[in-house]
Amino acid sequence: MNKTLFLCLFVAVLGSSCSFKKDKFPDDSSAAINTIAVIIDDQLWNGAVGDSIRNKFASPVLGLPQEEPLFTINQYPVKLFEGFSTDSRNILIVKKGNETKFEIKQNEFSAPQNAVHITGKSTSEIISLLEENASRIIQKMRNIEIAQNQKIFKDSLLNTQKIQKKFNIDLLIPSKYEYVMRHKNFIWLKSEITSGNSSVIIYQLPWHSIHSGNAVSDIVRTRDSIGRKYIHGSVPRTRMVTEEAYSPYFSKMTLDDKKAYETKGTWQMKNDFMSGPFLNYTIFDPKNKRILVLEGFCYAPSKEKRDLMFELESIIKSIQFQK
Repeated sequence: MNKTLFLCLFVAVLGSSCSFKKDKFPDDSSAAINTIAVIIDDQLWNGAVGDSIRNKFASPVLGLPQEEPLFTINQYPVKLFEGFSTDSRNILIVKKGNETKFEIKQNEFSAPQNAVHITGKSTSEIISLLEENASRIIQKMRNIEIAQNQKIFKDSLLNTQKIQKKFNIDLLIPSKYEYVMRHKNFIWLKSEITSGNSSVIIYQLPWHSIHSGNAVSDIVRTRDSIGRKYIHGSVPRTRMVTEEAYSPYFSKMTLDDKKAYETKGTWQMKNDFMSGPFLNYTIFDPKNKRILVLEGFCYAPSKEKRDLMFELESIIKSIQFQK
């Protein structure tokens, strides 16, 4: 009788223990933006494979004044993951096996989700797969995070009729942003945060203002002239300028099927101590013979800035030119 009672209690405890593990498996669906769940055994994570993952996915974000990782990585051993599902938006599953495999599965365990599977017969084979496919993986993960940010925006959006009327575009902008300045070809929106603020500015330039052979210099010159004209500090004779000590990061891309330049760097308030990162998109609109510039910048001296700037990027990349 006592043996039977003990056996029943043991089975009940074992069952509750298994249930507890399942309930406690990490759920990142509501986690912070730019988070990856990396499923990998400790032996690989603490060696060359883990170093390769950290070098690629936790590399410093370009254009920030202090080093911050591209993604926040949460690592879990494979045995915890197998047999359980997860709601993480981005999952990287890395292990040794009898095959060589690289695969990205969309919405494998939940939606939206990127589940990346990398299996190799050796450490060097796994590292080779990571090196070969990292840029593709990062792009997919960033795209899903931008979409998630934009989905959050839709819960409470700013009325953008003023932007539509002036520039013939639409944007997804959270309602926490307010219009702080409007001129003929210029709009400034700002969101106050603890000990600082985030801003989006939009302005329009003549068609031949930016030349492809001298694009970076033209963009810096233009944004400095905008700072001189519109963006001043609380101290007299202050204005926003591009930080001269560091060259901006520059790349070509498309936004809403239009040629665009992306420029990342840091700004400072001349004759003042304020500074921070900026993200500038210069978009060519041949139909209307104009160049449209959308820029995000923040001032947050006591905060990490990665996610603040990523929010601004998500706002700008929601652009839609009206027909």
